[in-house]
Amino acid sequence: MSELRKEPLWQAVEQVPSSVTFPNGESLAAMQARALHSIRRWNQRYGGRATYVAVTHGDVIKAILADALGMHLDMFQRISVEPCSVSVVQYTQHRPIVIRLNDVGGDLSRLGGAKDQESAQLGGGDVR
Repeated sequence: MSELRKEPLWQAVEQVPSSVTFPNGESLAAMQARALHSIRRWNQRYGGRATYVAVTHGDVIKAILADALGMHLDMFQRISVEPCSVSVVQYTQHRPIVIRLNDVGGDLSRLGGAKDQESAQLGGGDVR
C-alpha cells in the first residue's frame, strides 16, 4: 500500500474518485452505474419482498452505499467496508434505506424478515 499511495492515480481515487478511469479498465463512475443498474434489475426481477446477497469488492459496496445514502461518488471514501462485513440496503418504492453498514459481528437471522423502515413509519408491514 505504501508504494501504491505514491501513484498519482491513487491520489485521484482518494480525492476525486468520480474523475478516475483505470488504464485499460472502466471509470469508478461507470462501475457505480453498472452496479446500481444490476441492483435495480434484481429488484425488478425479485420484487420488493425478496432478500438477496451481493458479494463483491469493497469499492463496489461503498459506491452502492454512497448512492443509497444520497452521497456523491466523490464522498464514498468516507464509508468503511471491512472484509467479510455485512451492509444491508432495503430498496422501497420511494427510496433506499440503509439498514446496516459495515456490520462485522451482528446477528443476521433477522435479515429475511427485517421490518421495512419506511412502511413502519407509514403504518405498513414486513418485507421479506
